[in-house]
Amino acid sequence: MSVITNQTSRYWIGVVSASHVHTAVEGGFAQLCHGKAVSLRLMSPGDWLIYYSPRTDMSTGKPLQAFTAIGQVKDSPVYKYQMTESFVPFRRDIRYVPCREVKIASLLNELDFTRGNRNWGFTFRKGHFEIGAEDFMTIAASMINHKDFQIC
Repeated sequence: MSVITNQTSRYWIGVVSASHVHTAVEGGFAQLCHGKAVSLRLMSPGDWLIYYSPRTDMSTGKPLQAFTAIGQVKDSPVYKYQMTESFVPFRRDIRYVPCREVKIASLLNELDFTRGNRNWGFTFRKGHFEIGAEDFMTIAASMINHKDFQIC
């Protein structure tokens, strides 16, 4: 399994419950911040998205605090998707990479955006934020089987 990055790739964290991440991975799309388009429009084809899931389900789920999926933004536009008569969120197509769930606790001291920060969870309240390439590679290496993991 190769993770192809380039100098123009940007790296993002999306905060979504694990049950919603599972739906997104099955459908090959990203949906962030309660279906708003702005977060999806910040991402460009070739960028990478890692989902962080604070809970198993949106409101009443059990605490999880884990990275749950990783994928690359496809060369396709942001689009509307009618889920119900009254809810039409925006989505973006993503090519997900097979991975395992990784608890953030095991990486807190390794990531620039969490290291030494007792209030590390505050950053995740934004719902979507950019991280550096080094943090991306640290998280990706822990999620993807090490023997199959290589940077291209």
